[in-house]
Amino acid sequence: MSENKAPHVAKFVYDFTEGNKDLKDLLGGKGANLAEMTNLGLPVPPGFTITTEACKVYLESGEEPAALRDEVSAHLDALESRMGKKLGQADDPLLVSVRSGAKFSMPGMMDTVLNIGLSDKSVQGLAKQAGDERFAWDSYRRLIQMFGKTVLGVEGDLFEEALDKAKDAKKVKVDTDLEAADLKKLVTAFKKIVKKEAGRDFPQDPREQMDLAIKAVFESWNGDRAKLYRRQERIPHDLGTAVNVCSMVFGNLGPDSGTGVAFTRDPASGHQGVYGDYLQNAQGEDVVAGIRNTVPLAELEQIDKKSYDQLMQIMETLENHYKDLCDIEFTIERGQLWMLQTRVGKRTAGAAFRIATQLVDQGLIDETEALQRVTGAQLAQLMFPRFDEGAKVEQVGRGIAASPGAAVGKAVFDSYTAVKWSRSGEKVILVRRETNPDDLDGMIAAEGILTSRGGKTSHAAVVARGMGKTCVCGAEELEVDTKRRRMTVPGGHVVEEGDVISIDGSTGKVYLGEVPVVPSPVVEYFEGRMHPGADDADELVEAVHRMMAFADRKRRLRVRANADNAEDALRARRFGAQGIGLCRTEHMFLGERREMVEKLILADTAEEREAALTELLPLQKKDFVELFEAMDGLPVTIRLLDPPLHEFLPDITELSVRVALAEARQEPHENDLRLLQAVHRLHEQNPMLGLRGVRLGLVIPGLFSMQVRAIAEAAAERKAAKGDPRAEVMIPLVGTVQELEIVREEADKVIAEVQAATGTELKLAIGTMIELPRAALTAGQIAEAAEFFSFGTNDLTQTVWGFSRDDVEASFFTAYLEKGIFGVSPFETIDKDGVGSLVKAAAEAGRRTRPDLKLGVCGEHGGDPESVHFFHEAGLDYVSCSPFRIPVARLEAGRAATQSAGSDHR
Repeated sequence: MSENKAPHVAKFVYDFTEGNKDLKDLLGGKGANLAEMTNLGLPVPPGFTITTEACKVYLESGEEPAALRDEVSAHLDALESRMGKKLGQADDPLLVSVRSGAKFSMPGMMDTVLNIGLSDKSVQGLAKQAGDERFAWDSYRRLIQMFGKTVLGVEGDLFEEALDKAKDAKKVKVDTDLEAADLKKLVTAFKKIVKKEAGRDFPQDPREQMDLAIKAVFESWNGDRAKLYRRQERIPHDLGTAVNVCSMVFGNLGPDSGTGVAFTRDPASGHQGVYGDYLQNAQGEDVVAGIRNTVPLAELEQIDKKSYDQLMQIMETLENHYKDLCDIEFTIERGQLWMLQTRVGKRTAGAAFRIATQLVDQGLIDETEALQRVTGAQLAQLMFPRFDEGAKVEQVGRGIAASPGAAVGKAVFDSYTAVKWSRSGEKVILVRRETNPDDLDGMIAAEGILTSRGGKTSHAAVVARGMGKTCVCGAEELEVDTKRRRMTVPGGHVVEEGDVISIDGSTGKVYLGEVPVVPSPVVEYFEGRMHPGADDADELVEAVHRMMAFADRKRRLRVRANADNAEDALRARRFGAQGIGLCRTEHMFLGERREMVEKLILADTAEEREAALTELLPLQKKDFVELFEAMDGLPVTIRLLDPPLHEFLPDITELSVRVALAEARQEPHENDLRLLQAVHRLHEQNPMLGLRGVRLGLVIPGLFSMQVRAIAEAAAERKAAKGDPRAEVMIPLVGTVQELEIVREEADKVIAEVQAATGTELKLAIGTMIELPRAALTAGQIAEAAEFFSFGTNDLTQTVWGFSRDDVEASFFTAYLEKGIFGVSPFETIDKDGVGSLVKAAAEAGRRTRPDLKLGVCGEHGGDPESVHFFHEAGLDYVSCSPFRIPVARLEAGRAATQSAGSDHR
């Protein structure tokens, strides 16, 4: 039975003998796996699980389900009968633990209470039954401490301070050196703390203890740390937690007892072996708390060979059964091994790839399942360089981790200096308050980008990710002064231009000085500098190579690149791109060509405008020739000019100052004055919703014709050179079919002219971006004039939500994420219900009109793992993303094609 198809809930409590590992939705991961181990005949202490459905009822209503108490009583009666003792009875008490257990592992995020059932009376019976008075009082003080903190909300430090005082009075360093008399006094002190802080006595009724602990575990689902963890891990907030009530077994009964954790493989490397920790004479929380030093699991063989051999056999059984790395908690009680928990273990990204291929080689899983064991996010982690974790560092700030990687260089504060120093062989970090298109050259030259403003979808972040460039945005505590070429960090230290800094795009941290960087062998593999099977090939590279080969064989979605020049196109091709899905021609109008654009904008007559376009034509053609050569035989989708024209003009404030100074000095300034007038004329309150895209092509005669002619002539030149150019012309920001029809008619005329002039047959597909809600809603009409759609999900998200993506992340997205309005930013992962619905509707309507309509996506979502799965389901033909995201998209496209219901490996 699939864990995603839990049975109809007829009851709220299941005995461990009733469940199985496929009931994680209902029993949580811990309860389902305890039941599975019970079914396998492994030594699991008897117990029962209260379902997630009971938790949901409690969280929604504030009260437990009416039937829950009676069901718990019935299962407790059965447990007492099986164990031959009553919960908390005076002479020989049954003790239980109450532990959380959600569907997805949330280690340490929710609550646990051990030793429930101990009281002033039953502690005497436990001492007599165990023959160990110290053990009994130690167990009792643990219960009061955990119960007081977890259930009654007493500050945990108060108990720790009392424990420290007891050790100081005894002149010992560890709690195991405290004797029974010391622990009795500590119990009295703990009860006084509870009375004072909670306003009530520690409960002596064992059933009251259990019931209050169950409620506390339910409530811990909505604790701050649990909610924060779920946001971080993208775990839904409506799942609830199960509660496991398990008969206690004790690892603190002496040297022949103990507790530990074990992994069937190394979760850091994936290597097989004996991995884990063991602690003699201890309960489970002691291992985690670090109260005493553990010993390596391998030493258990000398301490208790019988239990060690049994544990090794159980570990092999569990790994073969779960067909994956297993994380195990166990206790040994006077030589008897007990299994307290198992789960599919969390692992590093490198271990995930190694383990997946190892399990294929062992015949435990097939290639299809192996793809479900790795993720694009893990692959991305492996691709970016990282700082040496052992290095000494001085952190001076932290911003938004906008684009992963580790970058070191001299701080520079403008694009010109970045380029100049870079050409001289210097490594630089471009530091700005925020970047704009003028900074592109500097961003390309820099090792990384640091801004004090902006978020993950700011200009700096989007462009940096597109280039695979490390970027930290929105480091607000850093005061960037570009005029004085310096940055002031907290504490008053000033970073002058030329000082070395280091930025970590994976964490958002900023450091003074040079932090050593460890390169990624995985990128060297994708770049072709490391070959699988070669003597120097890392085994991780071998594993990545095999998983990528699996994915490429399985996937249906093709993967293209967002690339604007031949260098990016060649890199994309090395990374496995099957074409270019977005070439942004506006990036070809920057730098030295800006003056030509200014001439176009300032043109007063048709002759002046024609002259400016004529000057731009050969430069555009050269760009396209290089692009077609780099992507020979593969499709290249070229978007005609999209952004508002004022982006190509000087800043209005700077220009106004320049004109004013020139006038004051009576210096010539006619050209600057004309520029200023043009800037004022073109100024818009909201330029992203103004004169841009197709609207520019319709308002400025000849602009789009020049670009189409450059594309057509470049294609003809490549064909004459025996190349195979496959150009696609994309019209941006279309909102109605009439716009597209006018531009298409103009484009077809130009293409025909080039064919006649060159004698070359050209097949240039003409399509459009779907990036406005109206375009999506009228896609059936637009498809009459379009041979392909490319969904521009950046703008589509912006226009559907009414968000300005340049502003909203910094202003209110944090609050929206904290309040649970967003699980993740809709600019990072596609909003399936809103934006996604429009994508699906437009795809279906477009293909009803034109069955052979090619469908792709070229927004930031094209490289997002979760979004790739959505585009696969929506029936798109390809996704397009930045060159460095291509391997991620390839892997996720393979995973999407092989996704099996109920398979979830976090």
